[in-house]
Amino acid sequence: MLEIFQEIDSVRLNFSDEGKMMLNATIAFIMFGVALELKPKDFIKLFKSPKPALVGILSQFILMPLLTFLIALSLGDFITPTIGLGMVLVAACPGGNISNFMSSLAKGNVALSVSLTAFSSFGGMILTPLNFAFWGNLYIQTYSNQNAVGLVRELNIDVLDVLVTILIILGIPLVAGVLFNLKFPELTSKILKTIKRISILAFIAIVVIIFTKNLDLFLTYIKYIFLLVLVHNALALTMGYFTGKAFRLNKTDCKTISIETGIQNSGLALALLFNPSIFPEDMAVGGMAFIAGWWGIWHIISGLTMAGFWSGFSLSKEEETAPA
Repeated sequence: MLEIFQEIDSVRLNFSDEGKMMLNATIAFIMFGVALELKPKDFIKLFKSPKPALVGILSQFILMPLLTFLIALSLGDFITPTIGLGMVLVAACPGGNISNFMSSLAKGNVALSVSLTAFSSFGGMILTPLNFAFWGNLYIQTYSNQNAVGLVRELNIDVLDVLVTILIILGIPLVAGVLFNLKFPELTSKILKTIKRISILAFIAIVVIIFTKNLDLFLTYIKYIFLLVLVHNALALTMGYFTGKAFRLNKTDCKTISIETGIQNSGLALALLFNPSIFPEDMAVGGMAFIAGWWGIWHIISGLTMAGFWSGFSLSKEEETAPA
């Protein structure tokens, strides 16, 4: 198995500079759409009802990277360090833009989901580079295979470079979206649904284009990446749910925290991977790209599946509105 993943690492994806620009523009547009939904009251809710929000932040930004680190280490010599780093990179990213829709479909706490999106979108600008730098380097340093030594020398995560990239892709669109919403609230309410639909379709289109341009590679290696992402994502969703249970949150909040933990902004991970100032072009990151790319497709499938399952839960009114 290790030999297969070494082959995947050495793969160079067919993705042009124009494609990279389209990816960055798409992520920026998605975040602009996310920001159109954010209002000052969403941040205020974090302070008015802090327990569910703090549990969600704990699950997404602390436990998710820790879980991923332990999964990657437990696989030992079955995966390459680059594959493990791909998992860590996805885990370090903020929540995905479809989590609010998934929470609504799952009959979760949509207000909590929006509040967590507000925090993760802005907080991720700092926490994503810090988490990836910390857990990525810790993973490489403790990796059992001596082949990791070469990667240790190559992996010099510049937190500032990652931060600048995230500020451009996330920060500027987020601020622009919030200001647009405050300045033109009526227009925002009219275009919001359309922009959300376009955002989701645009991201799916970009991921599909990446895989289409690399169809032969995808068909050759997907069976190996598929199982890895499936297990990783399933454990993330499970951990998020039971983290909420451990803090005695109601089922509605637990479902939301599960979705917020399992739905990651893998598009941002791809954007970072294709930035040569962060990952030099001569660095073998094929495995990381496959992990991030397939996660972007799979978390939509798993999220819809779990939301559909949970929407059948018959919760009493008392349980739905149970205080934290």
